[in-house]
Amino acid sequence: MLRIGLVDDHRLFRKSLALLIDSIEGAEVVLQAGNGKDLCEELESTSLDLVLLDIQMPEMDGFETCKLLRKNYPDIKILIISQLTTKESIYKVMELGANGFFSKDAEPEKLEKAIQSIKEKEYFFDDDLASVIREAILWEKRMPASRLTAAVSISHREMEIIRLACKELSSGEIADKLCINVRTVETHRKRIMEKTNSKNFIGVILFVLRNGLLLVEEI
Repeated sequence: MLRIGLVDDHRLFRKSLALLIDSIEGAEVVLQAGNGKDLCEELESTSLDLVLLDIQMPEMDGFETCKLLRKNYPDIKILIISQLTTKESIYKVMELGANGFFSKDAEPEKLEKAIQSIKEKEYFFDDDLASVIREAILWEKRMPASRLTAAVSISHREMEIIRLACKELSSGEIADKLCINVRTVETHRKRIMEKTNSKNFIGVILFVLRNGLLLVEEI
């Protein structure tokens, strides 16, 4: 059973979301909090696998909460749940190590797909998040390609895996496409994250885009 925490300052939204999640097989909401501060207090006595986290909250917002979770609870996965109107904020929190983004405007049934993706692949990457990242890379041009050092070399096989991951394929599906076994895919994924110093595979995607190894048109 996937143990889930909801962090959003709107009580009615939290309650409604909890009902939706509890209807998903293999998922259970065990914690609700109105901000990051309350979440951290609850985590002293409650274990979680996944946190659904809003960005704009009082006392401790999604940015600070994400930083603290990555530092003190690195095994907890983070799914940002917010409005697409806050694209710069979404991009920023992805940089901090969130595992995916789910729009509050999305269809309810899509949430099950997002949760299942994070459970199986440890990240959720869809058209909404791809759109946010494309715009951020094109507009801000952070980290030019010159910052890619000789010490970081991504192989052809590793780039194949990254491209397929961008298409929302699981490790099993990637293995079938490349005619290799799942363990080999997982080994490559781990090595890629180590090479790029990424907290998760969303970080890998950001890295290859910033450094010109993958074109924004390819995601």
